[in-house]
Amino acid sequence: QVQLSESGGGMVQAGGSLRLSCVVSGHTDSVYAVTWLRQAPGKERETVAAISWIVGSTYYADSAKGRFAISRDNAKNTVDLQMNSLKPEDTAIYYCAASPESTMVNEYWGQGTQVTVSS
Repeated sequence: QVQLSESGGGMVQAGGSLRLSCVVSGHTDSVYAVTWLRQAPGKERETVAAISWIVGSTYYADSAKGRFAISRDNAKNTVDLQMNSLKPEDTAIYYCAASPESTMVNEYWGQGTQVTVSS
């Protein structure tokens, strides 16, 4: 089993920055990738960014490119999402999720953290 816990959400004005952190615990040696996703009210959940646990390869959704940066610290078992130039449309609950190498599907989820960007 893998457990994830997010922190760092909050309220910020448009143009501001926030840094989200995801602590990964449990059987971390089984983790293939960690993904940050978000879900805004009335909208479908969408992937924001992802990072492979061992190699560190990254993926960004178009909405995140140039503004967000995902990073991991394997010593601390954390995956951070630095969000800059935030827009009101970035308002959502942000979740981190982990996929095991056996399935490469997000099977483990954190509880989510609220990000609110005011105009």
